[in-house]
Amino acid sequence: MPDHQLLHTLHQLSRHLTNKLNEALKPMGLYGSQWSVIFVLKKKGSLTQKELCDYLFVEAPPMTRTIQRLVKQGYVIQVPGRDKREKYVQLTEKALTEYPKWEQAVTEMNQSVLKSLPETLQKELFKIQNTWLEQLLKGED
Repeated sequence: MPDHQLLHTLHQLSRHLTNKLNEALKPMGLYGSQWSVIFVLKKKGSLTQKELCDYLFVEAPPMTRTIQRLVKQGYVIQVPGRDKREKYVQLTEKALTEYPKWEQAVTEMNQSVLKSLPETLQKELFKIQNTWLEQLLKGED
């Protein structure tokens, strides 16, 4: 398969999965980009906006908008760091209370999109994508 076909197919797949995720979260007032931030904060704890941008491969302006929306919804707060310019983003109690509901919707969406793939293929897919991402991240050092 030519390289451009691989990237094109991955882009299509990514867009399709993003749309599915948005559909699953929309009834709860969230978008996939917001879920990504919430998920990372739940997993890693309080992070700076820059750390979130770096981890999620998102530029600063869209991350700022996502964080502002989450602040407005009461799901995150920004806490000043040691440096005046640095603010840490962290989940609120409201977000932690809602988290299991969001996680369930994401889990159901994941199961739905993967149901047509045999379990052995699913495991191989996860192994390949994790290995590939690790290799790409190593190349950035």
